[in-house]
Amino acid sequence: MIICCGEALIDMIRAPVSVSKEAFLPLPGGSPFNTAIAIGKLGVPVKYLGRISTDFFGETLMKLLRDNHVGEDLINRSPLNSTLSFVKLIKGKEPQHVFYSEQTADLSLKMEDLPPKLPADTRCILFGSIAMTVEPIASTIEALILTEGTRKNADQMEGAPLISFDPNIRTFMIKNADAYREKFEKWVAASTIAKVSEVDFQFIYPKLTLDQALQKILGMGPRLVIGTMGQKGATALLRRNDGSLLKVSAPTVILPVADTIGAGDTFHGAFLAWLEIKGKMSRSALACLSEADLYDALFFANKAASLVCSRHGAVPPSRKEVENLKIPPSKQDQKKAAAKNNAVKQKAVSSKTTKPKAGKVQKAKPVVKKPAAKAVAKKPVAKTVVKKPAAKKK
Repeated sequence: MIICCGEALIDMIRAPVSVSKEAFLPLPGGSPFNTAIAIGKLGVPVKYLGRISTDFFGETLMKLLRDNHVGEDLINRSPLNSTLSFVKLIKGKEPQHVFYSEQTADLSLKMEDLPPKLPADTRCILFGSIAMTVEPIASTIEALILTEGTRKNADQMEGAPLISFDPNIRTFMIKNADAYREKFEKWVAASTIAKVSEVDFQFIYPKLTLDQALQKILGMGPRLVIGTMGQKGATALLRRNDGSLLKVSAPTVILPVADTIGAGDTFHGAFLAWLEIKGKMSRSALACLSEADLYDALFFANKAASLVCSRHGAVPPSRKEVENLKIPPSKQDQKKAAAKNNAVKQKAVSSKTTKPKAGKVQKAKPVVKKPAAKAVAKKPVAKTVVKKPAAKKK
């Protein structure tokens, strides 16, 4: 089972009402919340850990969790208001956000809100996003992952569950970049998996290339680091037990884009869901992933992210939708196929038009005529030889 902890909020999305007027459409959101929904829709056991308001927005959040088979027994209800995130979508750019998060339910999670013990079948704990930039929830989650990431007991044969971190950085929530970077590296060091977007890399390590940033983060302690690059796909770097590194990249499936809300959250959830579905959700199994395994996991997650981008808002796909989505041929492959078809057609037309040509018949005629001419020339010679003695006898 996977536990997702962090914020659960309402995204207020700008939507046109008429030619001259706009309104805001309330949609459930929050990175860990979205990831929990994505995992639940893929048919993998998951629970959300956190606080959710008792207001009508909170009821909307709770209903969505229930509808998507996300366990709610680790949730505390609070009379505080729900967090609101107003989102402005700009084509070709990252969404812009304005948060109303002062004294809200989800971001007020405290140590006393945590259960005394997590379920025995907990195999992975996911955390990150804006929850790690606001107190008291940031310190509460940090304490949880530091404790659970190192514990060993009889309930889990391999000891600690996997810890999976998605920073999902929102720069306007970070007042001190250096202080955040220091904490970021502490959280990475406590994680088994770090999933970092291209935007995250640009903020944390602006002077490093993707490969340099991946290697730097992997050197802090995680077993696996994944870099997501939007439509350019995803690249993963895995550290094996013998110290060798395995680097694998996988493409996305290009679909019409409605918006990118929830794309990274869905990718993260789908990647973890693949590990659980395939029986790879353990520290030892993760270290032994083959190149083919890692590619399949990345591609599965990329397909899920592509599908959510084709819809308005964070509406993750089902497992059947992901598995049925096939990668279309590239434009280059389409051109090659078209050229090949044209060549075949031209060859077929050429062979049909050349069959009745006189040229080929004329080449065969001289071969037939030569022996025919010789036979005719011999006949008159034979006749004259026979006729002469017949005349003498008479």
